[in-house]
Amino acid sequence: MVTERRRQRIAEMLARRQPDLTVLMERVRKPHNFAAILRTCDAVGILEAHAVTGGETLPDLGGTTRGAHKWVNVVRHPDTPAAIAHLKARGFLCYAAHLSPDAVDFRTIDYTQPAALIAGTEYHGTSPEALALADRQIVIPMLGMTASLNVSVACAVVLYEAQRQRQAAGLYDHPRLPPEEINRRLAAWCEEHSPRS
Repeated sequence: MVTERRRQRIAEMLARRQPDLTVLMERVRKPHNFAAILRTCDAVGILEAHAVTGGETLPDLGGTTRGAHKWVNVVRHPDTPAAIAHLKARGFLCYAAHLSPDAVDFRTIDYTQPAALIAGTEYHGTSPEALALADRQIVIPMLGMTASLNVSVACAVVLYEAQRQRQAAGLYDHPRLPPEEINRRLAAWCEEHSPRS
């Protein structure tokens, strides 16, 4: 049984969750990257993340998420087209982080609209499938010699821009989830998590 203080903290967190902001991790396999992305998702109020696993199990996160995996549900998808089709059916615009002539500065995107950030693999980046299906390609400007950031760092940069825009628009000021869903999740999480969770 959780304490009343813990219950209140969970309720406040649920009141700030953004059901129309998410990340699609496209075969991100390194546990520390996967965990870091989930920690950022929790930090900016993402309700659930998505992962293309290709039938593989999710990375063994152990303690690397600092508990974030308890608060951000991960929806698994068998392949990239299925994942993007799922997101688009729910009204998300999909933005693929990718260095190309077609990419726009990530700060020019309106993240107050339903937005899904596609993060590609550590070695190959965003797949050709994802690039073909994405609504836009975005890029983080680089002024040094390296061409890109680590995938988890890139996710954090983009998601904090999304958080900044959403805070300015007042999207964290009132619950975005229906009351019945908040109550359901609150009851489930209070039952599942001990005071030390």
